[in-house]
Amino acid sequence: MKRQVISLRTSQREELLDITSQIKQVAGEMSIQNGLLSVYAQGATAAIMIQENWDNSVPHDVVHLLQKLIPRGVWLHDQQDGNGDAHLKAGLVGPSETIPIIEGQLGLSTWQGIFFCEFDGPRQQRQVVCTAVGD
Repeated sequence: MKRQVISLRTSQREELLDITSQIKQVAGEMSIQNGLLSVYAQGATAAIMIQENWDNSVPHDVVHLLQKLIPRGVWLHDQQDGNGDAHLKAGLVGPSETIPIIEGQLGLSTWQGIFFCEFDGPRQQRQVVCTAVGD
C-alpha cells in the first residue's frame, strides 16, 4: 500500500476543482501497474466526484443543482456555524472515489475527471488523501 497527500487551496464558497492532473501525477509516482486508487477528501464539508471534465459548464451545473436541492440558511445546524447546507452536500456527494489502475494508468474514460468539491470555502488548505493498493 502506498499513500500521498495533495494540498489544495479553494477560492469560492462552493466550487468543483478539477484535480485529475494532480491525481495522475500521484498515481504515476506510486508506480502501481494494476490495482485501485482511493481518493479521499478530508473535511466534513468537502467531497470527491468523478464527472465530465471536457465541458466547463458541467461543474457549474453540479454546484447549481446542489444549491437548488440543498439551499443555505434553512437547516438546524445553521444555528451553530451557518454551514448546514455544506455538510449535507458533502454527505450526499460523498468523501471518496475509487479508481482502477490499469497497466499503470487511471481507468477513467475519455471524458471523466476527478473533482474536489468545496462546499464551505474559500479555504487556505484542503487535503486529499490518495491511497493505492496493487502491484
